[in-house]
Amino acid sequence: MSLTKVAALENAEYGVRVNALCPSHTRSPMLEKFFELHPELDADFIAQAPMGRIAATEEVAETALWLCSDASSFVTGHVLAVDGGYLCR
Repeated sequence: MSLTKVAALENAEYGVRVNALCPSHTRSPMLEKFFELHPELDADFIAQAPMGRIAATEEVAETALWLCSDASSFVTGHVLAVDGGYLCR
């Protein structure tokens, strides 16, 4: 987090934005393989998620695209959790 903030401050005058995207569990091929090996844990992961599900890879990608777009042109030095409220607990 500190590296993101320092890099943002050092590069802001050049129009370079620096942010960090911090996803929680995401239904990626790697996580699916994990659940194949440990199917009993799928329900545990979901039970821990405030939104009652695991993020889709597209949801994380769309957040990254937003950070790269003009729609977030005044966002820099931000650590953005894409975790469905997991860190709120």
